[in-house]
Amino acid sequence: MRTPPLFFHATIFALAMLLAANLTYAARTQSGRAPINAKAKGPAYKGAIVLDAGTGKVIFEDHADEISPPASMTKLMTFAVLNDKLRAGAITLATPVTVSAEDSHIGGTRVYLKEGETFHVEELIYAMMIESANDAAYALACKIAGSQEAFVELMNAKAQALGMASTTFRSSHGLPPESRKIADGDLTTPRDFSKLCQYLIANTDILKYTSVRQMKFGAGERTTGVIDMVNHNHLLGKVAGVDGFKTGYTKGAGYCLSTTALRNGRRIIVVTMGSADRKTRDKKIMELIEKGFAELPPLPPKPAAVPANVKVAATAGK
Repeated sequence: MRTPPLFFHATIFALAMLLAANLTYAARTQSGRAPINAKAKGPAYKGAIVLDAGTGKVIFEDHADEISPPASMTKLMTFAVLNDKLRAGAITLATPVTVSAEDSHIGGTRVYLKEGETFHVEELIYAMMIESANDAAYALACKIAGSQEAFVELMNAKAQALGMASTTFRSSHGLPPESRKIADGDLTTPRDFSKLCQYLIANTDILKYTSVRQMKFGAGERTTGVIDMVNHNHLLGKVAGVDGFKTGYTKGAGYCLSTTALRNGRRIIVVTMGSADRKTRDKKIMELIEKGFAELPPLPPKPAAVPANVKVAATAGK
């Protein structure tokens, strides 16, 4: 029997390798994820920053001026504008908000608001901060400003006032634009967003909402069913001191998170944007939290206490 030539064996081997590669690719694309034994999925982030919340001093930064979509972190600015209206007395936490047809058609993550339902402002704030409900954010924006467009103008004015020079908002919720073009949607940087986070800590009670891990929405008020809301920030209750703020995800934005933690009276802020997946994002955030606290400058020593029976000498020249 004649032995096949060497190139024949090489061809068969090459075809076998190509078939194996195609089968692997097919398995990957059909399941929507890489094989179990795949290595790292992508970068830990596109940009990151760590701040001392008390002073605003930057502890760590890496591509902190990289512009990209904030996704649902956008709702932090929605809260900031809402807080201004609450302070001005234009609305109260008990102000009723009746859901419009437009409100009820907002997609993505939501609490399934139905046209004609009525909720208090504070109920919708909890839905926006805990469940990251896009319909709740949209309903609040329209209640406050009359329209989404008018509310976005307030968001951008607030961003300018806070020195967020590289930020442009185009929605109250952070969903991608209809065009699906990143340039047409909400855009910001980790540095800009850290300024917003520092402002929120100093001037609002946002942690009252972002620290809640689980809550029911619509209990006793709706016939369409109660929503059991679970906070998307998986660091709550897992990392010491974490009590805020907000996650975000879209395909164009990647996985984003603005968070804060308090330990021994010191608070830090961490913002990362554009992580490849949630677990990678959370792991990197945990590392940055520890790094932030480890590198905080020491507090100045407290002045020595003066015994009650010791008189302090009068200042010369008084």
